[in-house]
Amino acid sequence: MGKEKNAWMGMQKKRWALMVLALFSLSTVMVFFMRTAFDSCSASTSTGFGGGKVREPEIHSDDRLRSVAPNPLQFMKSKLVLLVSHELSLSGGPLLLMELAFLLRGVGAEVVWITNQKPAEPDEVVYSLEHKMLDRGVQVFNARGQKAIDTALKADLIVLNTAVAGKWLDAVLKENVAQVLPKVLWWIHEMRGHYFKVEYVKHLPFVAGAMIDSHTTAEYWKNRTRERLRIEMSKTYVVHLGNSKELMEVAEDSVSRRVLREHVRESLGVRSDDLLFAIINSVSRGKGQDLFLRAFHESLQLIQDKKLQVPTMHALVVGSDMNAQTKFETELRNFVLEKKIKDRVHFVNKTLTVAPYLAAIDVLVQNSQARGECFGRITIEAMAFQLPVLGTAAGGTMEIVVNGTTGFLHPVSKEGITPLANNIVNMATHVERRLRMGKKGYELVKERFLEQHMAQRIALVLKDVLQNAKSRADS
Repeated sequence: MGKEKNAWMGMQKKRWALMVLALFSLSTVMVFFMRTAFDSCSASTSTGFGGGKVREPEIHSDDRLRSVAPNPLQFMKSKLVLLVSHELSLSGGPLLLMELAFLLRGVGAEVVWITNQKPAEPDEVVYSLEHKMLDRGVQVFNARGQKAIDTALKADLIVLNTAVAGKWLDAVLKENVAQVLPKVLWWIHEMRGHYFKVEYVKHLPFVAGAMIDSHTTAEYWKNRTRERLRIEMSKTYVVHLGNSKELMEVAEDSVSRRVLREHVRESLGVRSDDLLFAIINSVSRGKGQDLFLRAFHESLQLIQDKKLQVPTMHALVVGSDMNAQTKFETELRNFVLEKKIKDRVHFVNKTLTVAPYLAAIDVLVQNSQARGECFGRITIEAMAFQLPVLGTAAGGTMEIVVNGTTGFLHPVSKEGITPLANNIVNMATHVERRLRMGKKGYELVKERFLEQHMAQRIALVLKDVLQNAKSRADS
């Protein structure tokens, strides 16, 4: 009888895990997958540690949103909005724009989506995402058709997503470009130098505004366009992102978290009391998986040399794709074999769902190199799961992680390997500190990085842009 009961409970647990995974697969696609749009936030050259002068976030910030009562985007009801994406893929930029599309549809705006660059052959991802939008009432038009031109001319607001989307203006609108620029909001996520081309951004001074994900990125764009391209940015707004309601529901549901944690750890061969450090990004040199693994190996050596008593430690790399980064991926695996830590390091292929892995791990490592992340949404997602973050002191991460309070920061490049190793050991040897940092991170998310906070910040931008567009049309 006991065996039958245990078997039944086991079946129920697995069934519940599968249900949770299925339920949140759609929401978490907005959260993570081959964040190539945010790969572009990693620059090709290093700025070094502490090179940027960025204000550290405060736990009790002045911009705390105490009231979210009616929907801040309600004024967009019945407005016609055209969203222009440079591509439609499971990457950060397009998924953020889709999220904005759904927020606007939620208040009754008429939303039209066009994709400037689409594969020549039928593509399953494009087909799937287009139908997700159609199911939510977003209209999808051909980027180069007459409908797109007519919509641009009639629209109350046009959002260009990423710098590359700027190519659409001249290629499609042609002589009508000047007519639409006063109602264009340019949402920029890139930081890599090759995006600073006149052919992409020559219209930046003339649009209604530019919206950028972090203060660091905004300053970089202002300085770079002025110095390299000899143009001035239009009015620039900094809008920090927020976690979706769906992800927060998983993060705050102790039953879901526990089931997902057990399910993922069992699949990896990681015991319940082992310590699991993870890096969750598309695998590429700019995301620093190689330096993370070197730091992890160094931390194991430190623990052995100092004869520290800590739980068994594991490293998890989520976002693997041998087809995309064959040489780099091979390098990572060869390092693991060479250092004889194959039983401690786990690779997971690129995935639609990040919530199960956030539930399963103990510490997130955000190791993006060079100029770091534009914002790094995975950071606030991890904090929602009450995880401390070990991040590089670069880019938007410095505007999220409170060093010593919600996690620790370390330098970029090879200089960061030993500091990161020491921080890993710190997390392993100070359980209370690790848990306390996780709770502080969660408090910061609740205060500043929820969907309603992002909606409120975007609403302020859209109001200003619409007002400016109207003023310019009347003058």
